[in-house]
This record gives sequence, C-alpha cells and structure tokens, in this order.
Amino acid sequence: MNWMLKSFSQLTTDELYAVLALRNQVFICEQQCAYQDLDGVDQDTLHLFAKGDDNQQIIAYARLLPQGIAFKEASIGRVIVAQNRRGSGIAHQLIKEAIATTCRQFNTNKIKIMAQAYLVSFYQSHGFVIDSEIYLEDNIPHIDMVLEQTA
Repeated sequence: MNWMLKSFSQLTTDELYAVLALRNQVFICEQQCAYQDLDGVDQDTLHLFAKGDDNQQIIAYARLLPQGIAFKEASIGRVIVAQNRRGSGIAHQLIKEAIATTCRQFNTNKIKIMAQAYLVSFYQSHGFVIDSEIYLEDNIPHIDMVLEQTA
C-alpha cells in the first residue's frame, strides 16, 4: 500500500474533497453523528492517506496533530477506513503508519488520542493504554489513550 503524507496546503482539490467526503460518510452518515467536522484544525495538521486502485477514492485516512493542538502531546485523529475496505487489515496498517509518521514528523515518542470506546482493544493491540474514564464527545463514548514508544 502506498501511503501519502501531505500538509493541508499540499492536498490537491480532489484529495481534499475525497478526504472530507470520506470523513462525512463515516462520522456523520454511518455513525449518525451531527457534528462540525470542519473544526479549524486541518490547516495545522498532516494528512496521511492511501488511495484505492483507481487512484481516486481515499480508502484509509488519519489526521496527525502536532503537540499543543488536541493535547500537549502529539495526537492522531479522524482515523478512517472506507466501508468497502474494512476487514482487510488496512486499519492495522494505517495505525502503524500513523504512529511511525507522527513520532518521526513531530520528533516525539508519546502520542495521545481520543478513541471511540468500542475501539479500545484495537488501539491496545498497538500499544496504547487507557488514560481516562469514558466520556461523551458528540454523544459518542470516547476514552483517552496514550502510547509511549521506547527507544
């Protein structure tokens, strides 16, 4: 799988549209969560994604946030795999790539995330540990998790 990493200004118009369409499909339509996805943070983050065989559809995506935006630590958010690609292992590839890229790009060994509670075991399988009680974010149960890489 060919991963692409771009800043907001490096995204083409078509890539930006595809990212926002995928986020809308998953977070708003599938999860039936009416929330403001365009939160003013995209311009200050890195966008990690892979395209499908047609080189048009984005099939996996994560937003990488430097320290001081979501938390004092670097963070990974908006983690998505397109519905037609789920169950193929792409999510595991995506989070591994997101972790490695976040650590490298932001010169850190610590990442904090706001995970949807039903995904705790997925993130634990990649080394994240629970760092909060469950809380509601946009009416969806979330929990903070932290990963600290050792040298």
